[in-house]
Amino acid sequence: MSARILLTANSAWGIAHFRRPLIRALAARGHELVVLAPPDDSVRLLAELGCRFLPLEMDQKGLSPRADLALARRFRRHYRTLAPDWVLSWTIKNNIWGAFAAREAGVPFLPNVSGLGTAFLSGGPLRLIAETLYARAFRHLEHVFFQNPEDRALFLARGLVRESQARLVPGSGVDLTHFQPAPMPPADAPPAFLFIGRLIRDKGLCEYVEAARRVRRQVPGARFRILGALGVANRGAIAAETMEAWLREGHVEHLGVAEDVRPHIAAASCVVLPSYREGAPRALIEASAMARPVIASDVPGCRSVVADGTTGILCRVRDAAALAEACLAFLAMPAEAQAAMGLAGRRRMEALYDERLVVGAYLAALAPQASGAAGIDDLRKLSTTNT
Repeated sequence: MSARILLTANSAWGIAHFRRPLIRALAARGHELVVLAPPDDSVRLLAELGCRFLPLEMDQKGLSPRADLALARRFRRHYRTLAPDWVLSWTIKNNIWGAFAAREAGVPFLPNVSGLGTAFLSGGPLRLIAETLYARAFRHLEHVFFQNPEDRALFLARGLVRESQARLVPGSGVDLTHFQPAPMPPADAPPAFLFIGRLIRDKGLCEYVEAARRVRRQVPGARFRILGALGVANRGAIAAETMEAWLREGHVEHLGVAEDVRPHIAAASCVVLPSYREGAPRALIEASAMARPVIASDVPGCRSVVADGTTGILCRVRDAAALAEACLAFLAMPAEAQAAMGLAGRRRMEALYDERLVVGAYLAALAPQASGAAGIDDLRKLSTTNT
């Protein structure tokens, strides 16, 4: 049975690039797909994937209660106009205010907690507010997806969700045919580390730059590259002036943005993500799928993806010295050991992070399955009854 399914997040880019396998699977089953998100240059790609796009006005990084209540009203209007059979949601504001609006509109709602963000990392009153909103928003939902076991355990321990609600999916998964293993760079090439991600402080970018300074004192030929866009909508965004100052020092290179990250991963010896907390870090997953060793902070999300000492190296979070030590330890490894670490990462992605696992979890929630999973009509009745 076909359905109208609304997908919402705080950027069109995120849906177009991270939810593409799910979109294709749903479209192949004849579902009508509508994307509700702030517009950007990914709207064309969404149309090519078969989605109708509706612009959503929202302040992705603001903390104004008035603006957030206005966002909830916008969600409610869209739900009542579109009458979707399901809403699939990602990112904190869409998850929380979209859930409140879905309850009022009587629309089944399936959020995906794809990371906890600045609200949880900052602690104090902001975290308490976020927890209170999560608990109230998710109270009546049938299912809540989490991308790593530690986020799920935290929500359960804090009483934000019930055991029966909390489902675990392996991030966004990875297309193992698209991200194929690539040979390590030639032995005579300078060793190259690569950071991929949003250029924000919570990703550990300042620690990455300081680690580059420390490592290059001992290994002057080491390269430290940064791939990502400046000017992202986040309170911790790295200012252009800061990046310019880093580049003048000469220890890091900014590669800008790339539609296809594979050539950059292939050119790297190791991919580095010193993030403060993650859901399921796509940079590490894609790098591992391409048989690249990785270095990451020993934090939730990262340590789910990285098998320390086998597929990569974990180091202390918010500690540039520890990150530099990890980079130097990697450089001290024989080339054969580095390559073996990358191949172990590929095997781990094949076993745990195939995108088909993620798509299957959604299809099990939205469509009848031979295993006896509830169908879309059954889950809609349950969700509406609980509201």
